[in-house]
Amino acid sequence: MDEAYKLLDEMKKKGFSPSIVTYNTLINGHTVNGHMEDALGVLDDMSKTGLTPDVVSYSTIITGFCRNQELDRAYETISQMVAKGVLPDTITYSSLIKGLCDQRKLTEACDVFQQMLRNGLPPDECTYTALINAYCVEGDTVNALHLHDEMLKKGLLPDVVTYSVLINGLSKKARTLEAKQILFKLYYDNGVPDDVTYETLIENCGNMEAKSVVALIKGFCMKGLMNEADKVFDKMLQRKEEPGEAVYNIMIHGHCKGGNLRKSFDLYKKMVSHGFVPHTATIIALIKELIRGEMMVESSEVIENVLRSCRISDGEVAKALVEINHKQGNMDAVFKILSEMAKDGLLPNSGKTAYAQ
Repeated sequence: MDEAYKLLDEMKKKGFSPSIVTYNTLINGHTVNGHMEDALGVLDDMSKTGLTPDVVSYSTIITGFCRNQELDRAYETISQMVAKGVLPDTITYSSLIKGLCDQRKLTEACDVFQQMLRNGLPPDECTYTALINAYCVEGDTVNALHLHDEMLKKGLLPDVVTYSVLINGLSKKARTLEAKQILFKLYYDNGVPDDVTYETLIENCGNMEAKSVVALIKGFCMKGLMNEADKVFDKMLQRKEEPGEAVYNIMIHGHCKGGNLRKSFDLYKKMVSHGFVPHTATIIALIKELIRGEMMVESSEVIENVLRSCRISDGEVAKALVEINHKQGNMDAVFKILSEMAKDGLLPNSGKTAYAQ
């Protein structure tokens, strides 16, 4: 905070007036450090300079009091802000709900939640997570699951923390089947829980149907967790289950995005050797990344494979254009032509192909 105040002094010396954002940043710094009196001092300084504290200013103070388990002072601050014409927002209510839940005052937290709804404020992920955790702590997994479903209905995707507390709560109540169902549902929603659950999921993937395994791999790839995706992929191979084209496409995309081009290319070759045709989007993404990574030999091999698998009669002119531009190093033109070929149906569809090596 010393450095922050030095910068504030420099601003003033140079004739710049601190904005409300500047003051709110200072308030947040003090509340994070637990220095609530200093945070209140900044609030007073704002008023002296003619700035009116906004909902962010007050909500940050309220969050700090809740974090310090000073709920009475949090309520006092809410009364002050309302008296000054500043209405609480979702963050204000969520902070108060979490503070109440942390002190196991679930009934009061639910009352605040209902008040929030009556005021037309939509709860966010933090609001639901605090309540779900509180219900799990009390052993009431029925209401915890109800809130989870309510989140999904409102279009809110539970995050890592939400699923962690819910899964832990279910596990403690020996409701392991429901915990596992929540995990599987998680992957259909394209989310991933925290590290604690990864190994359990990977170990159990042998008991999952193929669709669930694909969803699991997709979830890891979308979050950039390629080591975990590789483990699931390897588990499939160990069980002598041949990964389908969807798995290969997802894995190639994931490793391209993660910058592991050698792995992407090796997966591409393995995919082709098993007789699968990569999706056009996979091909274009792979070629782009290989060229960006200066792996020209590998990119050329992919392009040649694509051209060999094109429809000869309809795609001859397009093939020639790709070859000419490729030799001249005009890759933008190559990508454009390949995209047009895909639109016209000149590239092979996903599935098995005759050019497996």
